[in-house]
Amino acid sequence: MDRLIATGFGLGYLRPASGTWASAATILLGYALHRIGHFPLVALATVAAILAGFWSVRRWTAGMADKDRSEIVIDEVTGQLIALCATSAGFWFAGLPSDVVPWPGLVVPFVLFRLFDIWKPWIIGRADRRADAAGVMLDDIWAGVFAAVCSVVAAGISHGLM
Repeated sequence: MDRLIATGFGLGYLRPASGTWASAATILLGYALHRIGHFPLVALATVAAILAGFWSVRRWTAGMADKDRSEIVIDEVTGQLIALCATSAGFWFAGLPSDVVPWPGLVVPFVLFRLFDIWKPWIIGRADRRADAAGVMLDDIWAGVFAAVCSVVAAGISHGLM
């Protein structure tokens, strides 16, 4: 079960760029969750992914020299869900129905999350340099937070709120 969760139910074995594949699949998952249960369900799934990620990565990589293996993608799933929370929350708090397709709100968090996950500025890079299982999750959590904040700013600019 640890390996199954850590690899995103096998998404981590897709090549090339397993993290990008996992992020793209998470966009589809996040959109489905948004349609079914709006922001509360996306937020609940995000918390579940965080908890499952810390649990599974720690257990599966115990005794391994390389804790941040390329097939581990639960961290990308978690970070991408965090980034998507910004879009889903924006729709929720604006009172928009869940069946409205928020396509720019799906693309922008995806691009921003991948950018921050690859670039790893500031605290994201510091978390990535940790040599433990928590570091595997933390850099993507931070990348998701950065992507969420930038998505909110971009939406505010786009809609003339800022």
